[in-house]
Amino acid sequence: MDLDLRKVRYFVAVAERLHFSRAAEDLLIAQPALSRQIRALERELHAELFVRDSHRVALTAAGRRLLADAGPLLAAADAARRRAGRAADEGAGTLVVGFRSGIRVTGAVRDFGAAHPAVTVQVRRLDFDDQAAAVLEGRVDVAYVRLPVLEGGLDLTPLYGEPRMAALPAGHPLAAEAELTVARCAAHTEILHLCGNPAAGGGPGLPAVRTVEEKLEYVAAGRGLTFLPRSTALLHHRPDVVYRPVADAPRDEVALARPAGPPPALVAAFTAAAVRTAQAADPDADPAPGADPARTGVSRS
Repeated sequence: MDLDLRKVRYFVAVAERLHFSRAAEDLLIAQPALSRQIRALERELHAELFVRDSHRVALTAAGRRLLADAGPLLAAADAARRRAGRAADEGAGTLVVGFRSGIRVTGAVRDFGAAHPAVTVQVRRLDFDDQAAAVLEGRVDVAYVRLPVLEGGLDLTPLYGEPRMAALPAGHPLAAEAELTVARCAAHTEILHLCGNPAAGGGPGLPAVRTVEEKLEYVAAGRGLTFLPRSTALLHHRPDVVYRPVADAPRDEVALARPAGPPPALVAAFTAAAVRTAQAADPDADPAPGADPARTGVSRS
């Protein structure tokens, strides 16, 4: 039996609202038609998905399980549709490249464009909590990401590493030093990214944050310090924050991410251009061991 994704979308609409009439309005279909589709899905699955009575609609155990599985299932279907559409348009030549704050993609875009003048390259900035999802969901074809990337389903081509800087409030005692160490910074409150953990934080009364801008607002207010890749620090100059190199901090590693499996021709060509550009910028780096940089990757599948 093949699972009908249209019925699954209808199910999700009802499951999220727990109200058939409101779900039908949002879906722009009649409520009796929606009810029939849900009943048909339940017959196909041989499982009751909702408990219905005159007072309420509630999910059954099977319904809760299907709702948990439906998100990734529908996201994968949407991503496949987007990628197929781009492949169909490949003759027209469009490539969407994602990148993180501070990472410059101009060199690779120029290198790629010299060999593919008919291809239009679009660039799209990504946040740390969206970098993998944008690739997996097909919103970008390939993306410059900062490691680690924990999500599966990706091939990662390492490109380069860069030093980390400590961001300090102007006037902080450590700002008088030309170079810091991790141990010197450890005695001070560190402002952390959320990293998918709502319990994470940077000290008593200090929440974890989602963006670099949020981090720097806390730093400037004297609430703590944070660490940024050098390129991001250079991008976010402000008079109330100073940056100092941290000699023994792990380097911030940048990689190129694409969906796992053999890459489309344009993605393979751009990956090769990104590797060439990274090597030209740092000839001593060893960004991607292997014979073919367009196909080299650390699988996260």
